Parts: sequence; C-alpha cells; structure tokens
Amino acid sequence: MKKILLLFIILITTGVSAQKIQWMTMNEALAAQKVTPKKIFMDVYTVWCGPCKMLDKNTFSNKDVIEYVNEHYYAVKFNAEGTEEIIFEDFTYTNPNYQEGRKGRNATHFFADALKLRGYPSLVFFEADGTLIQALPGYKTPPQLEVYLKMIGSGDYKNVNTAEAWQEYQQNFKSTFKG
Repeated sequence: MKKILLLFIILITTGVSAQKIQWMTMNEALAAQKVTPKKIFMDVYTVWCGPCKMLDKNTFSNKDVIEYVNEHYYAVKFNAEGTEEIIFEDFTYTNPNYQEGRKGRNATHFFADALKLRGYPSLVFFEADGTLIQALPGYKTPPQLEVYLKMIGSGDYKNVNTAEAWQEYQQNFKSTFKG
C-alpha cells in the first residue's frame, strides 16, 4: 500500500513536468499525415550545436510549447548530420558522406541541403499535405516561438505576405506562453 501511495504522489508531483513533445521521424510524420492530416513542426539540430541543446532545455521543455505542439502538429526531430533515410516527394534523402565516430561536425544530410537551411537549430514547418511552408533559423524562447507556432498552426501565415503585414501581425499578437 505504501508503494502505491508513493507512486501516486510521484505521478501527481511530476505529471506536468514529465510531459514531453511527442517527437517522431519525418517518415513517421508523413505516414501519419496520410491517416490524419496535420501540419509538421520539425526541429533540425546537430549534436555539436549549443543553441540546439538550449532549445531542448529551455523551449521544448516549456509546458505551453509542449501542449501546443502536441495538439496542433506532428513534431519531428531531425539530425542534420545524421544517417536517417527520408523519403520526401518521391525522393530518398540520405547522408552518404557521414563518417561514423567523427568528432565535431559531420557531413550534412541531403534533406537538410534540400531544405536550404542556413544554420542550426532551424525550425521547419510543413503543410498537412507535406508541402514546405517555411524554415526559421536560430534559437527561440517560448514566447518568440509562439507567434510562429500559432500563425502557421492557424493558417494566418497565408495572409502575412509583406513586411508590413508581418509587423502588424506581430504588433497585434497576444502572447500567452510563459517563458
């Protein structure tokens, strides 16, 4: 009985903090879209990238970010220097120049090249049919990321097609994420 009570207390006190983004591979997300269409939110990282680790620690552990991403997106974690094989738009992307055991930077995956990423981390958004929407470079705090998650999640981005429209959207945006 004491063990059950202790387990119950642990679950209650860690319930919220134990919640995590439900990460998957790009192939899993594309397959899931065929069953239940939903936009994709991709975190493109490398193992040596400091801001990538900060994004995991500070932003992707945020309760508001976790809840929003899990509800509105298929979340993909993609190592831009890894070996994952990705089939996207009838093409198979690989990293044939990857060197096992190499320290520091490694060869760039062809999918990262296809996305024309300029740095890491990069946050990439795809439509519910798999079409690329936008890549967003750099570290973002929860409130900084919120405007993009909600603008793209809601479809508002389709009406934000000038610098002036973007500035107006940001000015009128009401942030609710705690950072």
